[in-house]
Amino acid sequence: MLMPRDEVRAYAAALRAAGQRVVFTNGCFDILHAGHVRYLAAARACGDCLILGLNSDASVRRLKGETRPVNDEHDRAEVVGALKSVDTVVIFGEDTAEDLIAEVRPDVYVKGGDYTRETLPEARIVESYGGEVAFIPLVAGKSTTNIIRRMQES
Repeated sequence: MLMPRDEVRAYAAALRAAGQRVVFTNGCFDILHAGHVRYLAAARACGDCLILGLNSDASVRRLKGETRPVNDEHDRAEVVGALKSVDTVVIFGEDTAEDLIAEVRPDVYVKGGDYTRETLPEARIVESYGGEVAFIPLVAGKSTTNIIRRMQES
């Protein structure tokens, strides 16, 4: 389910008020692959509800270059939102999810193992209110960049 940005704060607060453990992750999720699916399932296992912050098309271009994203934000939101591990998707336009994290205030913030607390500006926000930051190992050889590279070589 795609949720408007201005509704996510109340949604997360209602979940917490109902005793739910709210998990949050974010990313581009441009070409969905098995690594993404496994990562999101592991993130969801950290709590009762997974909110996914999806980078807007403009922020993906700034982060990944002018040839990205391959799929537009609404298509990416529909695909990732259809996964049973994802409860809701919210699109954000900033380069980091710091503002969105401050709104959602998840109990657990999950990122891939290619990040560390030191390279993750959102970690300090989560830890400032007593939230937990968790890192999930990457699935070796599974990445959108690798898929695009293989397509270009064929």
